[in-house]
Amino acid sequence: MRKVIFIALLLIWMSGCATIHQTQYGNYLPLIPVSYNKTLAEDAVKQLQNLYPPASTRFDLQQTTPDTFGTTLVESMRGKGYAVFESKPAWPGQHSKKTQNSPTGTTLRYILDQVNNLNLYRLTLLIGNQAMTRAYLVQNSTVHPAGKWSHKE
Repeated sequence: MRKVIFIALLLIWMSGCATIHQTQYGNYLPLIPVSYNKTLAEDAVKQLQNLYPPASTRFDLQQTTPDTFGTTLVESMRGKGYAVFESKPAWPGQHSKKTQNSPTGTTLRYILDQVNNLNLYRLTLLIGNQAMTRAYLVQNSTVHPAGKWSHKE
């Protein structure tokens, strides 16, 4: 019971930390197993499906996806019927920019990080002006949701 209360309080704290004005996006986890990335990406896409209908929603990814989680997320989104526009920088180190011919979709960014070197990961999806965050616990060589998605509008 104490563990559940701790996780609930941690999720409330984490939802306050996810702001739409963050400037750094991407995957900040150390190298993790491919199965973790797949589990996290599939869970994120399930949440997107609850809020945005596939086949009629276009997402404009506002960052490059050089990491395994990012590429898995984009593949999963496309597999479920989402149109995903990926911005590519002209050279390494440059921020991604939309071109004039790029589609107009709902903006999407993600942040994947670890909470204070614990076996607790945090995934934040920044969609338009909204932020959604969920914590994941690593136990027995698998990753599991540690609570529900928190949603900040």
